[in-house]
Amino acid sequence: VQLQASGGGLVQAGGSLRLSCASSGLTFSRYAMGWFRQAPGKERESVASISRSGTITYYADSVKGRFTISRDNAKNTVYLQMDSLKPEDTAVYYCAADGETLLRVTMQSAGYWGQGTLVTVSS
Repeated sequence: VQLQASGGGLVQAGGSLRLSCASSGLTFSRYAMGWFRQAPGKERESVASISRSGTITYYADSVKGRFTISRDNAKNTVYLQMDSLKPEDTAVYYCAADGETLLRVTMQSAGYWGQGTLVTVSS
């Protein structure tokens, strides 16, 4: 199983980025997917999750209204559209797959992890 995250980069505050996570080696539509992030010196935290069908989503309060998670089961890919970015969004972003949960992917329940992509938001 491989999860390949991409799309990170350097952006000014107020800007946008779109992260992608392409999967292989698993039946993508049978997995809830999540995005996590880890800022320097901080613990990894959940950002957003999406159900297997894509009809139900979950967001951390810190990103609600600014980030949008989506998925394309035909392309085995999950996305994270990040708008109105803030310096505090700076972190390495990871995607994760969970074959057990119906919606919210947690650190404990995630079975597979991507390698991470760095997002840096300058002020």
